[in-house]
Parts: sequence; structure tokens; C-alpha cells
Amino acid sequence: MPIKIKNGLPAISELKVENIFIMPESIASHQDIRPLKIAIINLMPDKEKTELQLLRRLSNTPIQIEVDLVHTETHLSKTTPKEHLDAFYTTFSKIKSNKYDGLIITGAPVEQMDFKDVNYWEELKEIMDWSKDNVNSVLYLCWAAQAGLYHHFGINKYSVKKKHSGIFKHKKNDEHCLLIRGFDDTFWAPHSRHTTIKKEDIEACNDLKIISESDEAGIYIVTSSDNKHVFITGHSEYDPLTLKQEYLRDKEKGLDVDIPKNYFPDNNPINKPIVKWRSHSSLLFSNWINYYVYQKTPFNINDISPNN
Repeated sequence: MPIKIKNGLPAISELKVENIFIMPESIASHQDIRPLKIAIINLMPDKEKTELQLLRRLSNTPIQIEVDLVHTETHLSKTTPKEHLDAFYTTFSKIKSNKYDGLIITGAPVEQMDFKDVNYWEELKEIMDWSKDNVNSVLYLCWAAQAGLYHHFGINKYSVKKKHSGIFKHKKNDEHCLLIRGFDDTFWAPHSRHTTIKKEDIEACNDLKIISESDEAGIYIVTSSDNKHVFITGHSEYDPLTLKQEYLRDKEKGLDVDIPKNYFPDNNPINKPIVKWRSHSSLLFSNWINYYVYQKTPFNINDISPNN
């Protein structure tokens, strides 16, 4: 699909190498169609890497997408240059009068903290509350999935003894769910987290449905009954080497972490990881865009309401 993003974004050059159609603002403005408007609340430290991962995943349908990149105002990124944020990002206070067809909220390395201790928690709560009236469907990734489940439905997160890191096999709990249309009976997806949610807590909530889970990694996909909220506890957007980079980073910090499971051939970090999750990752994002956003959003974006 053509993705409309700001001219000069560093991700553009790599996306072009991958033959992903990037449409500059100057060209998109002359097309007589309404693109889908997607906002990305990027909470990850290395925002440029996350931009590339998500834009790559949003490139698999013929629908034109206009992306707004958003960073928090109550937390200053230490690893993304201010010049990059000033050039390519906006803030929630500047977009909260807008309507969006879709919203993606990324994970963040704060999962071992209580939600209330995260310095941008109040801002994130405001964003999540705002999304009820102003966004057609919200996709929450990893920590954001736990944050959204807690804020909207009171679902708690729990620490695990050992970090869930690796590529894990999953099963489909709902064969007819459009979000996983085209998925194999079992499929692989990356996880990288120190906390989890409990199946019994989700099952006790009538407004939530478990779409997919893993025997090793636990709950993977949960949706609200109205499909307005889609919670993904893993990182299907990850690049082939992301888990390796995280593993080496943790080792350098002296943390007691295991080699990511089902990732390196022969479980040897010297070997190049084998990608087992790319096709299902692409399907996940394209199904969300098609069935949960494009097919549901009104033609006039200003008509988006809690009832969509």
C-alpha cells in the first residue's frame, strides 16, 4: 500500500530498498481519495527502529494510509534525538481534536513498574480515554496491551520468574475471528516481556475474548467484544535481529537472562536467527487494517463515534 509519511523520515530509504511504496506528502495531496488516518503512539526508546518495523507491517494492503507519529509530552526520550522528534513527531495535545481511523500504541520497557509509577501514565490514560470517542479501532502492543487491559477492564499483570523471550508456538482459539483469517492452525510469534496476564482473569470478563494463546508464553491476542480494542501481548512486528539485540543488551547489563527460545539454530547465539513469524505478522496487521479499520470506519472521518 502507499504509506503517506513526512518527507525526509529516515525509515523511507530502507523501505524503498524493500520495494515498499512510500508516498511523499507532495504527491498524496493531489490524489482524490481519502486515506486511512492512523496515529502511532511510539513509547519505545529507539523510536526510529520501531517506526521502520511498524511502517513495514502497514504496507501490505492496497489502501493508502496517512501516518501521524506521536510521542509523549510527559517523558523525554533519551535515545531518540530531539531533532528527529521535532521534525517527524507531534504530541497528543496537538492531535486530540482530530479523529483517526486507527491507533497503534507500542510497547515500552516499563513493564516491571506499577502502572501508576510510569511517568507518562496519566497522559497515556487520557489518550486511551480519548480513543473511545475519536478512534475506530486501537491496536495495543506488548506492554501497551497490558496497560490497556488494566485501564479499560481492570485486568492486572503479573511478574514471571524468567523473562518470556523467544519465538513461541501459538494456537487459534477462535477459528472465525477475522483478525487471524488466513493463519495456520499453529503459528509462531515473538515475545519479549517480564510480565504476563492470567487467562482466568480474561475469561471472567464478558467484554473480552481470547483469540490466541501459547502453551509456553500464555495469552497472545485478546479483543473487546466490539473489536474497538485489540490487545497483542507479543511483538509480531519485530525484525529478525531484534531479539538478538535485546539479548546482547541484557547480557551486557549483567542481567540473568536466557537465550531466546526457538530463535537461534542449535540454540547458539552465533548462528543467524531463522524468521518463523513474518507471514503471520503481515497477516495480523493487514487483517486489522482491513476488517477492523477500513471495513468499519465511516467515509466521513468526523462521524467516528463510540458506536462505530
